[in-house]
Amino acid sequence: MSKITNILMVGVGGQGIILASDIISLAAMNNGYDIKKSEIHGMSQRGGSVFSHIRFGKEVHSPIIPFGKTDILISLEEMETLRWLKYTNKNTKIIYAKTQIKPSPDTIYPQGVEEAIRKEYQTVYSIDANEVKEKTGNSKFFNVVLLGLLSSFIDIDDKPWHDSLHKEVPLGTYDQNLLAFNLGKELLK
Repeated sequence: MSKITNILMVGVGGQGIILASDIISLAAMNNGYDIKKSEIHGMSQRGGSVFSHIRFGKEVHSPIIPFGKTDILISLEEMETLRWLKYTNKNTKIIYAKTQIKPSPDTIYPQGVEEAIRKEYQTVYSIDANEVKEKTGNSKFFNVVLLGLLSSFIDIDDKPWHDSLHKEVPLGTYDQNLLAFNLGKELLK
């Protein structure tokens, strides 16, 4: 049986989780993989939790990642990172944004998120959204920056990524999204 790659993307409404998961799914399919995806975005317009399970490999039967089987967790919001750790294991790669979005004004935001995650996981990448915004000129490309970083960890060639971006991103934004994707690839260097 061939290895199935399990990617869990999480965040809140408006951060581009669904678009990013569509880009990953199409890139994997264009690379010849069987792909299954499941997403929930019910309260997304109100800043609610949004998540997408993405699984690809030679043959995939279920779109849902079992608890503890996520290979890569990508989070666009710190508290959402904590909320989804039950799907991870000590070998899961964690890629998360240092972004804090309070669900309500009286929410007390947890402190020490990065320290807690680094204590339990071997591979953690925390990305400062403000630094990325300075480099790209716009925070709306942040989800694609994280895809560029993700591309360094999974077996999908560059052409399927570029083709997927071209098909999925809004008309007229391909060049900016490709720049953001390449910036993400450079984050490991």
